[in-house]
Amino acid sequence: MKFKLIIFIIALLSTSNHLYANDSISKYLLFKPQTITIQKGSTAISQRQIGDLQDFINSSIQESSAGNWKLKTSAETIDIFFEINAEMLHYDAYTLEISKSKIHLNAKNLNALRYGKQSLLQLLEFVRIEDKPLPNMIIEDWANFQKRGYMLDISRDKVPTMNSLYFLIDQLADWRINELQFYTEHTFAYRNHQKVWENASPLTALEIQALDAYCLKKGIDLVPNQNSFGHMENWLKHDEYLDLSECETDCKTIWGSRKRTALAPTNPKSLELMQELYTELLPNFSSKYANIGGDETVELGLGKSKSLSEQIGKGQVYLDFLKKLNEEIIKNGKHTQFWGDIVLNHPELIKDIPKNMTALVWGYDATYPFDKNLAPFQEANLDFYVCPGTSSWRSEIGRNHNAFINLKNAAIEGKKYRPKGYLITDWGDYGHFQPKSVSYATLVLGASYAWNYSEKTLDNLEFLLNHYVFKDKTGYTAKALLTLGNAYLKAGIPEGNANVFHLMIRRYAWTMDGHYQTKHLNENGLLAAKLEIEKGLEELQKAEPTSKDAKIILKEVKQASHLALFGIHLGLERLKAKDMKTENIPKKTKQKLVLELEGLIEHHTDIWVVRNREGGLSDSVSKLEDLLNYLKK
Repeated sequence: MKFKLIIFIIALLSTSNHLYANDSISKYLLFKPQTITIQKGSTAISQRQIGDLQDFINSSIQESSAGNWKLKTSAETIDIFFEINAEMLHYDAYTLEISKSKIHLNAKNLNALRYGKQSLLQLLEFVRIEDKPLPNMIIEDWANFQKRGYMLDISRDKVPTMNSLYFLIDQLADWRINELQFYTEHTFAYRNHQKVWENASPLTALEIQALDAYCLKKGIDLVPNQNSFGHMENWLKHDEYLDLSECETDCKTIWGSRKRTALAPTNPKSLELMQELYTELLPNFSSKYANIGGDETVELGLGKSKSLSEQIGKGQVYLDFLKKLNEEIIKNGKHTQFWGDIVLNHPELIKDIPKNMTALVWGYDATYPFDKNLAPFQEANLDFYVCPGTSSWRSEIGRNHNAFINLKNAAIEGKKYRPKGYLITDWGDYGHFQPKSVSYATLVLGASYAWNYSEKTLDNLEFLLNHYVFKDKTGYTAKALLTLGNAYLKAGIPEGNANVFHLMIRRYAWTMDGHYQTKHLNENGLLAAKLEIEKGLEELQKAEPTSKDAKIILKEVKQASHLALFGIHLGLERLKAKDMKTENIPKKTKQKLVLELEGLIEHHTDIWVVRNREGGLSDSVSKLEDLLNYLKK
């Protein structure tokens, strides 16, 4: 067999060319192969064979099957060989050889076998759409990152329904994501802590077990994610947990005055709480990993741990508590993942992190220095992930330009430092106003980059989204979302962790001049952004998606766009008002804004429950209602 393969490769190389993302065949591949070699002028699979072959491959993907078949088609019989070869060197490697009425797929594992079949189906799409035969070819492919993950925030109000989560898992399997995390603060139904989650529609133990089993079938590792140090405000806001707070009253942090957001590491009851939570949560997951969070502990050293921090250093206090949490994870049979931002502030301590812990190095700006911040973890011989983001949060309709560069840099720099994984994060800060579909472009692009970065993938993104995500023959669904996702650039204000539309909705009672982004706000920029959003809505009007979630995509993108337009309308009126204050907008104009916002709140509520549980909706709506009441004054 090896001798035949060598002869075949030599024959191909003698009359072959290498194809890239803009070429007619390879543009149909959702993931750029490591190598693809095509024999000019040959015919391997004809148009008359693809119908039967597509049906067979689709069935075979569901069964994750290997074996040999003779598939009879309306034309010639196709000999099919699907084999597992665990000795292949690279992550999720496969070799797909296609010759005259013959397909040979050799894969390292079941996931790789599925990926090879996906590539074959995408090649058959070329035959179907272009009405051309598939030539002889060889694809040799593998992943640059062993773990390719997606983390969804389910604590900032949106907890998806089970149907939504099953659909998400199906999508991630199609996008070669093999790790999934649900970022959790208070949205798991812990037996003894109903007060914390009673209004959040949390995931239950039985639901986690069902999702875990479904993920396993799809080749995805469902990793528990329970923040355990910072971002504990949904616990600590309740008086029953007040004594666990680092700051029970306001402390002056780098984010301004804060209280009751971080656990006090010096209080033994903080560790006791996490011991209890881990014991209940972790057995519901088959994964050998657990993410304990630990990011943005901005109160640390300012309250109950202040004295100890002054004695041994704030970084040491942090690391000592992290080690205690790690010991509890080990007792529960897991390996610890943790966010790497805090220890990067104390690089001298990175060498002291236990070697069984995995650092998740996150950064979401286009300029984030992954190269600089990955190096210390590599030098300390620690496992680590590179973690870019979708930049969808605090945006309403996306910040694609920033996200595309962030995802690219993570892939390029990550490959240099050889991290264990590439984790795409998708947060829901301040009401989770952005709908799921706003993240599709960045998630699919990030998944492709995590497999094998190519600068050509971005050029082909619109086609890939329309063809494989939205299933829109008109091409307008992806076109609209890509237009809307970059509309924020037209405003011409500095980049930041929010775009102009969200800033106006979020900072309605604050000064414009006191913020590094809003102080640059101007009428021309807002009007230009308005025109771009209206252009995107016109494109959306022409869209005809046929995906499983097509109807809700059209509704939720329209809603998000009109929410962004409201932010522009508010911004324009503030620029005219005395001292640029919302309170100084003329009464009649305020009344118009009130009517506009009331309609948006009604639609926000209706659309929310299509994909998500009701818990968290009232909190999200309250953020808009606070603005509404402010305008009514």
